[in-house]
Amino acid sequence: MALQISATNPEHPALLLELPWDVPLEEWPEEVLVPLPRGISRHIVRYARAGDEVIAVKELAARPALNEYDMLRDLDRLAIPSVDPLAVVTGRTDQNGNPLESVLVTRHLGGSMPYRSMFETTMRPATMHRLMDALAVLLVRLHLAGFAWGDCSLSNTLFRRDAGAYAAYLVDAETGELQPRLSNGQREYDLDLARVNISGELLDLEASGALHPSVDPIEFGMEICARYRGLWEELTRTSVYPAGKYHYIERRIRRLNELGFDVAEMQIEHAANGDTVTFVPKVVDAGHHQRQLLRLTGLDTEENQARRLLNDLESWMATQDDYAPGDPLGARPEVLAHRWVRDVFRPTVRAVPLEQRGSMDPAEIYHELLEHRWYLSERAQHDIGLDTAVEDYIAHVLPKARETLQPTVEN
Repeated sequence: MALQISATNPEHPALLLELPWDVPLEEWPEEVLVPLPRGISRHIVRYARAGDEVIAVKELAARPALNEYDMLRDLDRLAIPSVDPLAVVTGRTDQNGNPLESVLVTRHLGGSMPYRSMFETTMRPATMHRLMDALAVLLVRLHLAGFAWGDCSLSNTLFRRDAGAYAAYLVDAETGELQPRLSNGQREYDLDLARVNISGELLDLEASGALHPSVDPIEFGMEICARYRGLWEELTRTSVYPAGKYHYIERRIRRLNELGFDVAEMQIEHAANGDTVTFVPKVVDAGHHQRQLLRLTGLDTEENQARRLLNDLESWMATQDDYAPGDPLGARPEVLAHRWVRDVFRPTVRAVPLEQRGSMDPAEIYHELLEHRWYLSERAQHDIGLDTAVEDYIAHVLPKARETLQPTVEN
């Protein structure tokens, strides 16, 4: 059988032909390899250079190679975070004509690291929690798309930090199956495998002395289950709100925040019986909200203030007629953010008399008003609106705050 390179991009075969396919992957010469950290794999994996691209080459039998190539292409079409498939090379033989295994070629995910490389220096438990959150997000997204992974583990995942966010990417889709919809049993099977695999991998790190002494491998394996289930419930639960019930949407955002997730995208569909709301989560790192708010609005705030303001901005944008994520004809987020600052943020802050603000900056004032609106809306069981919240805040909250700040005069 002659050498065959199956690829979607016509440029890739020409670049790949320069590589030594007649040599077993384990024996490839150093001059074609790229010294990047590799994770543990049941197959031989090497990083090589093809033209200007760095590629990952995995040696395996022809049928699973072709199957995984097709599966990764399907995941790419579904916009699931995974490695980018470039080609499958079959019909390989050595210089004596003896058959060699086929290979799957994927593009190296720039800036990513396998989990073992991340543990070369003892990782803090807080960072480990964020990695588990990122893996939970990935698993939920896979299941929502109908993909049963069949081998969820740290070894089959790459982690990358991008603008302060941790993201998990699927690397190995060899055991995966794509279906219209997964049953609860299929999801639980994946989750149980993840728990066992992650605990085993962390136990291995513990034995090598690379795990923080406060980390319990079994508990961390259980954590992925708890984070997954909480996120799955919040994301898949259908909520239909009567028109104007703004505080119900905010309640959903708060619950996601309590789970440790932020709302990267919110979709509201208007219907005759109410507004259906769905969310897309994202795991973020410290300082992310400050940078994002500053980029969108020019407001320079503290991190917690920025998080609160961004949640309000996202909720407000979703109510605008020209808000259409992904639609080139829709208004850009920067344009909507500027409109929010002009029409919502500044008028609301200016409604609070300057002499009554004390030492609070505009972002803190707006945060206080949002909290007060939330409290009043919960008590009234409907959204009371910002204007009403501002009036009540000035009339009932600020006077008490001033009394509290008055110095005590001793006789």
